[in-house]
Amino acid sequence: MELREKLEILADAAKYDASCASSGSDRKTSAGTKDGIGSTEGMGICHAYAPDGRCISLLKILLTNFCVYDCLYCVNRRSSNVRRARFTPEEVVRLTLGFYRRNYIEGLFLSSGIIQSPDYTMEQLVRVAKMLREDHGFRGYIHLKTIPDASPELLAEAGLYADRLSINIELPSEPSLDRLAPEKDAGAIRRSMGRLRLRIEEAKSSPREPRFAPGGQSTQMIVGADGTDDWGILATSDRLYTGYRLRRVYYSAFSPIPDGSSSLPPGAPPLVREHRLYQADWLMRFYGFDAGEIVPDGGLLDLEIDPKLAWALVNRHRFPVDVNKADRESLLRVPGMGVRTVDRLLSIRRHKAVRLEDLGRLRVQLAKVAPFVTTADPQVGRSTLDRLDLRQRLAPRPAQLALPLFA
Repeated sequence: MELREKLEILADAAKYDASCASSGSDRKTSAGTKDGIGSTEGMGICHAYAPDGRCISLLKILLTNFCVYDCLYCVNRRSSNVRRARFTPEEVVRLTLGFYRRNYIEGLFLSSGIIQSPDYTMEQLVRVAKMLREDHGFRGYIHLKTIPDASPELLAEAGLYADRLSINIELPSEPSLDRLAPEKDAGAIRRSMGRLRLRIEEAKSSPREPRFAPGGQSTQMIVGADGTDDWGILATSDRLYTGYRLRRVYYSAFSPIPDGSSSLPPGAPPLVREHRLYQADWLMRFYGFDAGEIVPDGGLLDLEIDPKLAWALVNRHRFPVDVNKADRESLLRVPGMGVRTVDRLLSIRRHKAVRLEDLGRLRVQLAKVAPFVTTADPQVGRSTLDRLDLRQRLAPRPAQLALPLFA
């Protein structure tokens, strides 16, 4: 099979993997050095997105889409009749360097189906990264998707060459994994995450420790392939962030696959559900929200409005917030105010009383923020906070919510 044909198959097979952002990597460059190629300092590293919202800016490929596992939700499962292909490690290295020299990419995202055994597959992935780093002095970004059942020694070696490592948790709950991917072991996934956490923390603890996955570890969770509600998904994410210090949990809306099992839903969940989960995830990581505050146990996120606005409408008794007196934590809970806006607001109010026009200069959506705050402006008329139609006034237009997953 020609290399171009392999690339067509294995790049397409990788499109279902969303966890490819390069944030968190350390800075390194080959500029000014005699040897080496690539840099992680340039603009445009890994921040382009496909029409379906998935990041594709790295050279994002599978080493192979052959797989000994038969996970029902996966297009590359053993029983699938998709076209198969396999790169050699040397071919992946040649492609990466070729694309880089043409200025098409700034790095590599490499995953793989399982061939022969987890250890054999992991050895092949590590070999690619090792050749790029040691034989060609490649200093660009490398993200390796690791194999949970591979030996700890291989995962440790992978971290020496990769900027980021990731292990897919696959599904939000262990019973769902047992039902849809019985050959995978949830315990092995957690043990591998735990080992990576320890190695990453050791490397950060002292400059004398060898470099180890400076971009940390991430994971990906399929949304809508099982019946887990949004509370269950966010609770799982919360445990991953606190227990394993993950940099990111990525949410990937389930995509129906050819000849799919009857155990799977017939259609994809609305794309906006994936979007709302990312917004809720952001609230947990940067705004001090708990999963239980964002969505009740057993519940689903409101698809019509963003999670912070939904929370504020349910908790109107906590508003309005005085922008001239409130603490940072309270300001972060105001709908329409982000972390950067709040920090700039705190800086401004050291020098003057904040008015609505100051919020306007910060480019906040005044129509969204105004009902939930008080400023130094005189109150004129009745507050809109208690209006019965406030939700309708602040909700986005329905057309934005009807976007299909695939056009």
